[in-house]
Amino acid sequence: MNNILSEVEAERSTEAGSRGRILIVDDEQLIASTLHEFLVDEGFDAAIAGDARSALEIAAKFEPDLVLCDVQLPGIDGLELLDRLLPARPDTLVLMITAYATVENAVAAFQRGAQDYLMKPVIFDELLAKIDRLLGMRRLMRENQALRRQTHMAVGPATLVGGSPAMASIKSLIAKVGPTRSNVLITGESGTGKELVARALHALCPEPESPFLAINCAAIPNDLLENQLFGHVRGAFTGADRDHVGLFVAAGRGTVFLDEIGELPLATQAKLLRAIEMKEVLPVGAVRTIPIKARIVAATNRDLAAAVAVDRYRADLYYRLNVVTIELPPLRDRVEDIPELVEVLLNRHVRELGKRVTGVDNATIRMLMNAPWKGNVRELDNALERAVILAEGPILTPLDFPALERIDLDGGESDRDDLRSAMRLHELRHIRRVLADCGDDKRDAARRLGLGLSSLYRKLEELNIKI
Repeated sequence: MNNILSEVEAERSTEAGSRGRILIVDDEQLIASTLHEFLVDEGFDAAIAGDARSALEIAAKFEPDLVLCDVQLPGIDGLELLDRLLPARPDTLVLMITAYATVENAVAAFQRGAQDYLMKPVIFDELLAKIDRLLGMRRLMRENQALRRQTHMAVGPATLVGGSPAMASIKSLIAKVGPTRSNVLITGESGTGKELVARALHALCPEPESPFLAINCAAIPNDLLENQLFGHVRGAFTGADRDHVGLFVAAGRGTVFLDEIGELPLATQAKLLRAIEMKEVLPVGAVRTIPIKARIVAATNRDLAAAVAVDRYRADLYYRLNVVTIELPPLRDRVEDIPELVEVLLNRHVRELGKRVTGVDNATIRMLMNAPWKGNVRELDNALERAVILAEGPILTPLDFPALERIDLDGGESDRDDLRSAMRLHELRHIRRVLADCGDDKRDAARRLGLGLSSLYRKLEELNIKI
């Protein structure tokens, strides 16, 4: 039987009073129609497919909560349908129907992701009881996910350390973008925390319990990278003795984080672009595409716009990736966040290493705030870990950071010999420290500095201090 789902049925969304959406997959038209009528009468939205190919097409539009599937289907049977349906819709429930109930069939169905099975002829009361049980379990799971999502939303962006204006702006942007499914491009120097931002976005997504799958595009050879992203089918190449699900399919409705996206070769860029535009992937060696629902969050420390200008990066892919761009500032541009970062990172290393280090002294904080940190937060984190490992006492001092000890505590640098530059640098460092001590309260900072508030604003503008 061909697909007998009407266009109205295919496009119809779940009504307010609906008990759920059910897709019936059966090639016996009389049985399918009877089940459809019964389920609609019981308050469900129902659709019908007569074969596996139609079922996959309808499922992509109808998005059923449960699939009621016959084992025996023309062409692709019900068990193989599970292999193709569930990777794309891992949260869909499946209730198999069979006229030939055997232990082997039942085990095979469960192994491939079905939740239950039912014998023909179908007894409606038994069918309804099984559907109610399965959908009840689904509701409980979703309620649990909703509670966890609320928890994630309460702590998501807040787990990004720093109260500087730059970080406050980033947290605000994450709070707006996180609950959407839009693609995001995160830019910034190495070590600024791009993956942390990606995880914060995922924590706020509609389904935070779905997978967060990350891959470094620069660390994997191109042919292996495509295999990891798109998957392959059995026999696609020597050694491919089984199907392999790629990240885009395995993520379900979760997040795929593509780090170092600027390192993709042009050939892979073209394949990634097609996956994003068509929302489907073609595994290596496959002849049929698989729909994907994953959100893409990409990150790079390269200037992709500049790469596009010289034809080293596809413009169409760049525009698809950066629906929203989050630009992370280097640590040197938010030195006021360093005291809080030191506290958080130090506590983590003390806990993991089991050392009796309770804090750092003021001289060390000043030294850390004056350091250039070319490796950004990652370099600061490594320096603190090394200091905790080698520390002799409970309080870290400048002596515990031998690589940084040459930095003058007042902010002077050896290549700034003229008096005007030295005074300007000292003034900049001093104002930054006072603002940090005041929690960026400019009125309090002006009082401590012995300046009027308007004079402080002029100084901030003169020294290019952004608050």
